Amino acid sequence: MRTVVFAYHDMGIVGLESLKREGFEILAVFSHQDDPQEKIWFGSVTDWAKAHRIEVFCPGNVNTPYWVERIAAAKPQILFSFYYRSLLGREILSLPTSGAYNLHGSLLPAYRGRSPVNWVLVNGETRTGVTLHHMVEKADAGDIVGQMEVPIEFEDTAFTLYRKLCAKAGELLHETLPLLKRGVASRVPQDPQGGSYFGRRRPEDGRIDWRWPAMRIYNLIRAVTDPYPGAFTYLPEGEKLWIWWAKPEETPPSVTAPGTVEIEDEKVYVRAGSGRLRLLDVEITHQRMGEQSLFQYFRPRKGRVLQ
Repeated sequence: MRTVVFAYHDMGIVGLESLKREGFEILAVFSHQDDPQEKIWFGSVTDWAKAHRIEVFCPGNVNTPYWVERIAAAKPQILFSFYYRSLLGREILSLPTSGAYNLHGSLLPAYRGRSPVNWVLVNGETRTGVTLHHMVEKADAGDIVGQMEVPIEFEDTAFTLYRKLCAKAGELLHETLPLLKRGVASRVPQDPQGGSYFGRRRPEDGRIDWRWPAMRIYNLIRAVTDPYPGAFTYLPEGEKLWIWWAKPEETPPSVTAPGTVEIEDEKVYVRAGSGRLRLLDVEITHQRMGEQSLFQYFRPRKGRVLQ
């Protein structure tokens, strides 16, 4: 089938590899220029397309008349979006004769919108997944073609969970792409009143509120740790403290103020609204510290309250 693909990130490469493996004719790929302010830890769709001698474009706005006409001239039978970061307008969605499909990193209708891999961890979910669905003008709202579940383990981070989702996406596409080619794929409407929607997370959303329970803070840390922007707090002197990894511990109720630094057996803890966090990997003034360095740094600061 003649195919135009909109793709970015590792999930974009998974989608493109799947299309190639299943014999789709990829006419053109649309992607994004990398943001110089963003840590680039993922593969390049642009490089993949060039390596496979497929035309690739990175327009700032693909929904302009110029690009709509260019895509229409290719006469695509089917269109796919794999982690493309811009919504496609009605004019583009109406071009393919056999439909337009998007791969989303959640079990729709739950976690529609941006950053689902981060949000499911922030919210302490125990499962998520990937969904292939028809594209409509409203984000992530079209009929479902297929989906597969991925369990979330206690120590999963956004990075490890994303890797699991990429692998599961390959399985889902292997199952559904042949059905789409034959025109026999399932089509299950989403409940318009069900599910949930979450917006894009910003770096400032990583600030820790020590009044939260320790488990909630842990979920935030693992949702935004490397290679994402990270969870942070402030020392009493005003220095920013990044917490890249910590473990929650349940403790008896305490009158100690949330955010208080505690030291026991050469280990550093911070009191939360309930329970506490054992610090394992932090960064202060561009200096990364493991547990032994943490003890040396915080030993004279025992009892200080993080902000």
